Amino acid sequence: MQQPGLLFAIAFACLHCTTALAQTQTPAYPNKPIRIISTGGADIVPRLLGQKLTASLGQQIIVEERTGAGTTLGAEFVARAAPDGYTLLKAVASTMIAPNFYKITYDTARDFAPVTLAVTSPWVFAVHPSLPPKSLAEFVRFAKAHSGQLYFSATTPGAASHLTMELFKQTAGINVVHVSYKTLAAAITETIGGQVQVAVNIAPTAMPHIRSGRLRGLAVSTIKRSAAAPELPTVAESGYPGFDSAGWYGFMAPAKTPAAIVATLNREFINAIRQPDVRERLISNGLDPVGDSTQEFTTFVGNELEKWARVVKQANIKISAN
Repeated sequence: MQQPGLLFAIAFACLHCTTALAQTQTPAYPNKPIRIISTGGADIVPRLLGQKLTASLGQQIIVEERTGAGTTLGAEFVARAAPDGYTLLKAVASTMIAPNFYKITYDTARDFAPVTLAVTSPWVFAVHPSLPPKSLAEFVRFAKAHSGQLYFSATTPGAASHLTMELFKQTAGINVVHVSYKTLAAAITETIGGQVQVAVNIAPTAMPHIRSGRLRGLAVSTIKRSAAAPELPTVAESGYPGFDSAGWYGFMAPAKTPAAIVATLNREFINAIRQPDVRERLISNGLDPVGDSTQEFTTFVGNELEKWARVVKQANIKISAN
């Protein structure tokens, strides 16, 4: 009869062999370059963090531009990519809420595995200096006195800049007309030129023109003041408690990416975001560093989808084609 100790030794040896074989068959992650698909806007985020991950992971991080179709082409590409951790999406607010409008092939909640929310940036409410309002409260009174006569610049219908003003219109009870531009840069240029009186634009684009006096800043859209624009009050501080809208950039992998790989990416991105030189660069570019857990980012995205779906429905925004 075999002794129990011998049986345990044999079982342990077999387990060790099986584990070693599994490790041989499953190479450590990552063992080749990782692509980050960028759909445009704030490319400093993937490029700066990509440099840090290249150093920490020992594999090159390649940032690849795939723009077009309201930022959805890149997201569609990543949604169809192999769930192996080698193709990631630099996700932006407009891309993730696009299924509210467009007939596209991806579903935000179904087709992506959130990794981390990297940065946020407030939307800045600004007016041309020729307008009388010096504060958001004064602007609301002015807008009500000139209902339907003021125009605001933002990007394409359904983009985050557009929806932020639609949310504020619903909150404040004003009627300001949307003028659509392909880019945030074009939208701010037209406001500076006086063709449009009001701008809703991201802090990195708007703040240089506000500080130069070419625009007058009224408020930022985030619930807390931004490190990128500390001199501007929030919309909530200006009389609309709870108002909160942010431009944001995060990282996502295709759905069904192994949890261990997502956890590795989450850890590495957070470590990069927390480095002092990275934080300084991000803040100097009008971006507020975050770096949260996968669960926190998942909850954040879910809340974003619900909030903007309500705004779209109430504003009766319909876009039939991409």
